[in-house]
Amino acid sequence: MDSTATRVPTLPGLAIWLPRLEAVAIPVAALIAGLAVFSLFLLALGNSPIEFFSLVFKAAFGTAFSWKNTLSRVAPLLFAGLCVALPARLGLVVIGGEGAIALGGLAAAVTGVWLASLPGVVGLPAMAFAAMAVGGLWIGLVGLLRIKRGVNETIASLLMAYIAIALMNHLVEGMFRDPASLNKPSTAPLADALRVGNMPIGIEVHWGFGVGTIACVLCWVLTDRTTIGFAARIAGDNVRAAQVQGLPVAKLIVGFTTLGGAMAGLAGFFEVAAIHGSANASLVVGYGYTGILVAFLARHNPLAIIPVAILLAGFEASSGLIQRRMDLPDATILVMQGIVFVMLLLSETLYGRIKFFRPELWEDPR
Repeated sequence: MDSTATRVPTLPGLAIWLPRLEAVAIPVAALIAGLAVFSLFLLALGNSPIEFFSLVFKAAFGTAFSWKNTLSRVAPLLFAGLCVALPARLGLVVIGGEGAIALGGLAAAVTGVWLASLPGVVGLPAMAFAAMAVGGLWIGLVGLLRIKRGVNETIASLLMAYIAIALMNHLVEGMFRDPASLNKPSTAPLADALRVGNMPIGIEVHWGFGVGTIACVLCWVLTDRTTIGFAARIAGDNVRAAQVQGLPVAKLIVGFTTLGGAMAGLAGFFEVAAIHGSANASLVVGYGYTGILVAFLARHNPLAIIPVAILLAGFEASSGLIQRRMDLPDATILVMQGIVFVMLLLSETLYGRIKFFRPELWEDPR
């Protein structure tokens, strides 16, 4: 490189907006690349990618019923995405939200049975608090293990998810089982007053979607507009530097993992109070694992989690139509999500290496 080369004058705003554009462009490119690779997979099976994606769009967003089906699946993805995104601000990869959803749902169901005689204005907040407390405690233990024993949070959260699911099944089939649930062990059904209703938006979508959206906005304010969020980002970039500056790294780790777990527990609450009406094996359907993909596609930005969760909820809502029309297994959507996730991980190597998004590296070619 010529040592006499000069920098190209740029607009002051480019130095701010181009790096932010990079955080959007690379995940979108990874998504498109993943769908392209999945198209090759479909072609290898003798199926048409055009037909596949047209059916996905029709089933997910083509009609009012499609939107209802999609938005009804968004709420747990919003909360599960936050369970991953919040600890990620500290550089932690927590992937055990599925367990917190299961235990949070169980806690909400049991609390609802105990408070069956109370009005919804009292019972529903108590159920939500119980779900958040149990979910927060479960994932908070992951942060505590990281601090006290140096246990890798990814492995710990994954193993604890399996323990939580087993514990939920054990309690539902034993201590908290409703004797009337013969074929499918469940807790006692919730009273009508303790069921979450639909939002007044013209489509039958329960309040979990609205609360999840508000939660994403509040978490964005916390992480991007407060000193606590700034301290978390500093600790995530360099733990030693944060400790030298006197930041309470241990408290931040426990606090953010606990808050993430509380969000996952809230997902369990809405699944019980709005969808199932009781706690049973239907709580374990993979929302916690899909939330990992949601958070990574959103680059752990709570605001970006909202559109990404809607997109992936649409993918999942289309699985039934894909199975009927194209005679493909129900797991085809999971294959697509897996390919997209791999492409997303590969795209991590591109950050900071694309010259277009780094105005400070532009040079005068003369």
